[in-house]
Amino acid sequence: MTVHQAQMEGFAKYNAEFNSRLYGLIGGLTDAERKKDMGAFFGSIHATLNHILLADRIWLGRFAAAFPAMRSLQQAELVHKFDSLRDELYADFVKLKAQRAITDELIINWAAELTAEQLASTMKYRNSQGMLREHPTWVAVAHMFNHQTHHRGQITTLLNQLGHDAGVTDFVAYIS
Repeated sequence: MTVHQAQMEGFAKYNAEFNSRLYGLIGGLTDAERKKDMGAFFGSIHATLNHILLADRIWLGRFAAAFPAMRSLQQAELVHKFDSLRDELYADFVKLKAQRAITDELIINWAAELTAEQLASTMKYRNSQGMLREHPTWVAVAHMFNHQTHHRGQITTLLNQLGHDAGVTDFVAYIS
């Protein structure tokens, strides 16, 4: 296993474990608290959680198109077309939480299936504005994980504003 492969598997594990803990904490909020517009980029905690899941499924859809032989992505619920990065996948928190867990398991299986050759290959796709993008696959994979972390950071700030501490968020705390 290459360092890049191990890194991506570590990111997948961190993503799943931190999401599980974060969703557990958020589950203790009222629906009104989860959906309150608190001035974040996507407004609310709920909308930000939806955005993260949507973006993950968009990226996984791009990876499925780039590497159609990947078994982990063949039967997965992915997003290939969308109207906006603000599209709401699930208005109900219980459904959103369940789908997040399913997608996190998918990401773990997909990351374990990624090969050094795939990570080193050039990936082509269209971004949300329809512009053709091209770069090494490992850059796209790293971006997907970085994107999750970025928006989860926003959520932990919103939780702090509501008086809830998300605890340790450091990657190294989850992979050691």
